[in-house]
Amino acid sequence: MAGRNTNPALLALLAARLTTRDRDLLRAVWENRVLTTPQLTSLFFDSIHSAWKRLLTLSELGVVERFRPNLPPGAGSSPYYYVLGQPGAAVLASEDGVDLSAFGYRRDRALAIAYSQRLAHTVGVNDFYTDLVGFARRRTGAGLVSWWSERRCGAMWGDIVRPDGYGRWKEDNHKPLDFFLEHDTGTETLDRVVRKLDGYADLTEGSRIVTPVLFWVRGERRETNLRKRLREHSAARAVPVATACRSALVGRVDDGPAGELWLPLDAPGPRLRLARLALHWPDLGPRPPSSARPPEDTA
Repeated sequence: MAGRNTNPALLALLAARLTTRDRDLLRAVWENRVLTTPQLTSLFFDSIHSAWKRLLTLSELGVVERFRPNLPPGAGSSPYYYVLGQPGAAVLASEDGVDLSAFGYRRDRALAIAYSQRLAHTVGVNDFYTDLVGFARRRTGAGLVSWWSERRCGAMWGDIVRPDGYGRWKEDNHKPLDFFLEHDTGTETLDRVVRKLDGYADLTEGSRIVTPVLFWVRGERRETNLRKRLREHSAARAVPVATACRSALVGRVDDGPAGELWLPLDAPGPRLRLARLALHWPDLGPRPPSSARPPEDTA
């Protein structure tokens, strides 16, 4: 049912105005908390011009709300940032068959990201996600098969680990790569960043599924220091780890995080494409039970 705290007339109006793409867009904004104009362009549009036009319409309908963060003088202008509006939440709640109150939306919480200290981190994670989708839309044979936002990861594994994202990436004929993402903005101490591996080691042990952890780092100096600390940490022996930073793109084709940027912790180089990490670690995925016995000889 649509829910007693939604306006049936408004839902009827929106049903006539919203396309399937619009509804997918609303779901992406809700799932990822906030998305910028360039990010939404990568996900849903063929040009920035068409994105501007449609996002303006969606803003006027109230299904999304937008803001621009304050930037220091001389820093230029910021793109619009979009969060879910209450009418948009009503649409999604109706699709899910729940009341708006049960859907979990509150306008004050949705808009709070505009003033949150985690805004830059959240946008950085979403850049990673939308860059992969954007690359896949341009490249035949590539695809982000699945993506779980920080919100969904927290609901699934929050008592053990809180990844910034979980994805499955496929490119060409390579085996799909499942991975956890840790987006490092440089605001946490390296010791705190490294200790996150303890939770991933516990998850690997409990689930018997080997999934690499990818650290997307702000700069090469930070990456070098992080790799040194990671090698010294015991949990790094239980979990495959790779690091990358965008500044390593110098002299390389800019394929974003899909590109030749990833340096496994257990190798000195060269940097690999994201998809090739599945070749570097051929034993990813479910582990055989430790008590498994070899099959009996029936000959």
